[in-house]
Amino acid sequence: MLNFDKTYILPFKFDIPNYTQEFLAQTPIFKRWIKFIKRYLYIASKGQKNLEIFKILPEHKNMLWINISAPSLGDSLMDLSSRVLLKGRNIDLFTDKKNVHIYGDDHIFNNIYSRIEDVKNSEYDLVIIDSYSSRSINIKSKIAPSTPFAGMFGYYNGPEVNRVLFSFHQMNHLLGYIESEDKINASAKASMFISKADQEIINQINLPDRYIAIVLGGEWDYRTYNAWDKVITKILDNDQKINIVFIGSGNATSIAKELLDQFSESNIIDCVGKYSFNQTAQIIKQSQILLCCDGGLMHASNAVNTPIVPLFARLTPQMQLTNAIVAFPLFDESDVNNISVELVLEKHNEAFNFVDSHPQGE
Repeated sequence: MLNFDKTYILPFKFDIPNYTQEFLAQTPIFKRWIKFIKRYLYIASKGQKNLEIFKILPEHKNMLWINISAPSLGDSLMDLSSRVLLKGRNIDLFTDKKNVHIYGDDHIFNNIYSRIEDVKNSEYDLVIIDSYSSRSINIKSKIAPSTPFAGMFGYYNGPEVNRVLFSFHQMNHLLGYIESEDKINASAKASMFISKADQEIINQINLPDRYIAIVLGGEWDYRTYNAWDKVITKILDNDQKINIVFIGSGNATSIAKELLDQFSESNIIDCVGKYSFNQTAQIIKQSQILLCCDGGLMHASNAVNTPIVPLFARLTPQMQLTNAIVAFPLFDESDVNNISVELVLEKHNEAFNFVDSHPQGE
């Protein structure tokens, strides 16, 4: 009834890594139905029901993309990754205020908004909406009340998916399958553009020509690795001259200080909590490899093409990575701290050997 199956069936014809069956087994149907019907009725109450379309046509040249439902930096990079398929059109972005700075120098988005009153152009041909949450629909109805819209996630809600592949395959679907499944799977990845001003700020640090970067700290305990000191010890045992740069958000400043005290005689530079997300992405871009847990800076690394040694828990690497990413992942079902130091070192060595055998640009 009312296409309830849209909430758990992928909206395109190709398959991607997903936890749909796990979600259906764990979530009672009445809860899923209530959430669906609330969204359906809200869209109708806002006068939007008959404006939904399922294709992006050549005449849709001026568009607004509303991406507000998943405000984390990593989710934003993944969900908007397929914007590269819209190159050549005029695209504005409405997003969470904390994500605005990521896209300030974007090569696809023209104007970036986080407040409805700031939107300068309401004459859009089409609005792309991330999901049919009440917040997204409300913003759309206020900015462009009579403009047709197409959904990315649409009513699909709840199951975990590989968000980059979802974004690319759904955009490919909306565009009429302009690319093959194989080509999408081989090329899909996040992207970001770093301004010359941010690049210059990082250049002024005078970082070494060669170094590895390590992300310290984390938002979730099960995705915060607590044995970087042991990993660093092993790395330095193999090469005392290696350069290491610490990065991360402000929640890792105390960890960085402890490690700097512990390895005071080593070639370690602390950049934790000192630079913006885009500036930190430039630090990652200049590094040989990045050691990290699943998080925003991992996705930044994927966006700037730096090989990674990522540690995953609960969500498998297949759910977060794509074939276009150079990664040497490790996984534990419950907590990254169950991953041994020896395994991390092994993957670090694999990554370093890869970098040495693949000079930049090859």
